[in-house]
Amino acid sequence: MDLILFFTQVGIMLSTALVFGQIMQRFNQPAVLGELIGGVLLGPTIFGLFAPEAYLFLFPVQGASTLGREAIINIGMLFFLFVAGLEVNLSQIRRSGLSVALAGILGVLLPFGLGFAMVLLLPDLWGTQAQNQLFIFALFMGTALSISALPIIARILIDLNLMQKEIGVVVMAAATINDLIGWTLFALILSALTPGGLSGEKPWITLILALGFSVAIVFIGRLFGQGVLRWLRDHLSWPSGFIAVTSVMILAAAVAAEAIGIHAIFGAFLLGVALGRSHEERNQDHDTVYQFAVSFFAPLYFVSIGLKIDFIEHFDLVVTLIILLTACVGKICGAGLGALLGGMKLKKALVVGFGMNARGAMEIILASVALNTT
Repeated sequence: MDLILFFTQVGIMLSTALVFGQIMQRFNQPAVLGELIGGVLLGPTIFGLFAPEAYLFLFPVQGASTLGREAIINIGMLFFLFVAGLEVNLSQIRRSGLSVALAGILGVLLPFGLGFAMVLLLPDLWGTQAQNQLFIFALFMGTALSISALPIIARILIDLNLMQKEIGVVVMAAATINDLIGWTLFALILSALTPGGLSGEKPWITLILALGFSVAIVFIGRLFGQGVLRWLRDHLSWPSGFIAVTSVMILAAAVAAEAIGIHAIFGAFLLGVALGRSHEERNQDHDTVYQFAVSFFAPLYFVSIGLKIDFIEHFDLVVTLIILLTACVGKICGAGLGALLGGMKLKKALVVGFGMNARGAMEIILASVALNTT
């Protein structure tokens, strides 16, 4: 029964993603927008509201089918971020290095500062539990507002065929810097709440490990990656050999990223950057993984976002509007100003700011982790 339910869940989620994704594309919008909307309709907000018994039967909170669905979604997210990394052109990043760095850094600092100040200036808005740990909660909100959503950004850029263009490269690279800093801050906050973990009583080690891991995986991958793949091509069946080897490497990179206190998706994304080549050099091997990740794994992940949250229950309009306004102003102005100071023209800098403002998915993950920890 669990296996039947699991297959049914996956089939319904893929069908919903396909239908609503195609509808959005008819209106010249990214398919991911339709997948997110389809997930909300399929989740507790709509389907669960009007047919609660059917919803709980189809998407139970616990059970083997739920664990299986979450597992395939998490693995799919890793593969999707890997193929997004394959699309990144490092030569364009070098040409836009200052814009990337400043957009990434200011895209963290300004929203973090505004989120932190928002909590301290409006202490009565957050409830008794938050007031008991107001400073830690302010740090958490600042961090939550500073993080982008790398999977969402990558999917939008892929849907709009912008990944290989300057804007897409700057946005993806800046978002990576942005989120590496943001997730490291989050790891430090969690270590303050629950001391222990890998970084123990020295949370700054997490930051050093994150930076060292990022540099090492990209440097080693760019230096030896293509040579290793060529050797494997000569000694393994192909492209099945490429898929098997890269699958193992994706999981290994994800494990390493989680072990040092940053999200697993960064390991997969950085591995893709390390193994990626220019658009002209893309071959059937990369395209095989790319098409499967974008057509199967990615839609499942984006539909699943709507299954994780009820947008009606406990909804507070005032709190939502304040957080939304603070988040958008901080991210758009921070990242946009960074790109502008880095030498981009105003219009392109604003595009970078709005591009980095694609968020929500990772904040749900962050909030879930924080809720389970506290």
